[in-house]
Amino acid sequence: MKVLLLEDELMLQSAMVEYLSDCGYDIDATEDGDETLQKARVNRYDLFIFDINTPSIDGLTLLEKLQSEKIFVPTIFISAITQIEQISKAYELGCYDYLKKPFHLKELTLHIERLLKMADISAKSVVKISKMYSYDLEKNRLLFDGEEQQLTPRQAQIVHLFAANADRIVDFDMLRHYVWQDDSVDSATIRAEIHRVKRVLKEELIESIKGIGYKMKKRY
Repeated sequence: MKVLLLEDELMLQSAMVEYLSDCGYDIDATEDGDETLQKARVNRYDLFIFDINTPSIDGLTLLEKLQSEKIFVPTIFISAITQIEQISKAYELGCYDYLKKPFHLKELTLHIERLLKMADISAKSVVKISKMYSYDLEKNRLLFDGEEQQLTPRQAQIVHLFAANADRIVDFDMLRHYVWQDDSVDSATIRAEIHRVKRVLKEELIESIKGIGYKMKKRY
């Protein structure tokens, strides 16, 4: 698993890198938000671990920027901040977990292991969806029995979002952000587009979650 760590306390950063490397993780460590942004743009990561108060770009703003560029990676925030407003914003941005400083390094690995179970992250780029369907996250291809399926650009964006979040709820706000770039599109329009995607698929993979959004359920 490849991890991008943003931590500007160098002693803590060094300790985290050494410990996580010993646990088998591949770590890129930075101490500056802008440097982290550049790395995230050009490399593929399975997990972000971000401090909040960091130079040039803080961790919360950094995650917002990455998401605006359609870089969606499970994120754990670490911080000494205790204000509920900051913690709430972290979860609103979609972070998977929050760890308050100071913490024991073993505690961090427990949080990572819990995230892995919750998010079902795989080091492989191909997500197995059903016996016949799979999705290549790296090449943005939907495959049926190994053959690429033709989708419109919007359908492809929707399927990518669902596949990247397989077995997790994708709500209407996530769809507006990723597919419609935060345009004020109404829920009825989104539902109509999802309906068209369902008609293209040869299996029932997308489940409606009433009043919230949708879920692509793995079926194999």
